[in-house]
Amino acid sequence: MLTVGVDIGGTSVRAGVVDPRGSVLDTSRAPTPAGERALEDAIVAAVEEVADRHAVSAVGLAVAGFIASDRRTVRFAPHLAWRQADVADRMSDRLGMPVVLEHDANAAALAEHRFGAARGAKTAVLVAIGTGIGAALLLDGEVFRGAYGVAPELGHLRVVPDGRPCPCGKNGCWERYCSGTALSATAVELLAKHPGVSTVLAREAAGDSRAVTGRRVAGAARDGDPLAKRAMADLARWLGEGLALVADVYDPEVIVIGGGVSTSAPLFLDDARERYSAVVTGAGHRPLARIRTAQLGDDAGIVGAATLAREMAAQMPPQTASRASKNHSRRS
Repeated sequence: MLTVGVDIGGTSVRAGVVDPRGSVLDTSRAPTPAGERALEDAIVAAVEEVADRHAVSAVGLAVAGFIASDRRTVRFAPHLAWRQADVADRMSDRLGMPVVLEHDANAAALAEHRFGAARGAKTAVLVAIGTGIGAALLLDGEVFRGAYGVAPELGHLRVVPDGRPCPCGKNGCWERYCSGTALSATAVELLAKHPGVSTVLAREAAGDSRAVTGRRVAGAARDGDPLAKRAMADLARWLGEGLALVADVYDPEVIVIGGGVSTSAPLFLDDARERYSAVVTGAGHRPLARIRTAQLGDDAGIVGAATLAREMAAQMPPQTASRASKNHSRRS
């Protein structure tokens, strides 16, 4: 049984055909449009592009936003047009196949548990570090969503009272100190305090401080730039502090670090592990979670969403699945 997973982010819509072993067989990509109807059109086009080349039975959508507990409705997505939208039903009607929704971090965590870094773990946490922080919790291999489908928002734990402002409306959230955005903000602050330490980043910031992106800071740290390395050390410190909080609350067996920033893990992860092991409650007197980097990379959301779609399709009555397949064949 082949299914389609679609990773819907603020910048791109990526669809992939996934087999039961978690292998991505085919993909398509399109920019994320601004409007609600245009976004749904882009999803339909991306799915149909790969479905025309493969016999697929269901679709899973990994969405960067709050998903209702029944996984049919997008309550809110900060970078997408949907607001209290019955996306699953609308997409199913248009595609002629069953459609299920999932938060993108939950989908990625499920994929890592089935096929990647958290495989076999009874209790696992995914921390996806990108522009902000996305997070997911798995208990006995099942995604924990909370009472209303929005747990766990670890990126918005307040770690610095009256700290940096966050788009969520609070100040001092973890993701303001541990993310690609945080890496950029820390570097700009250090440049203001120590303007002569990094001639490379200082020259770029002089034209426009927005040029000092997290990706650029990571690249400079990789090249040995002293100020960029200090910014990276600050990120490592806050990652360790945050992971200690996560361990105090959930006591997981494994913590998977994913997201775009995880590609620079050799620059910060050892220091973060050391900080975590030093400040976690009961340090030196308790087993510590294994901290691993994600194995599936950018495909994790696609693989997880497709896996959920496969499980949903397998639970459907045979006549319903057959009817959905015929509807899709007719529309194709």
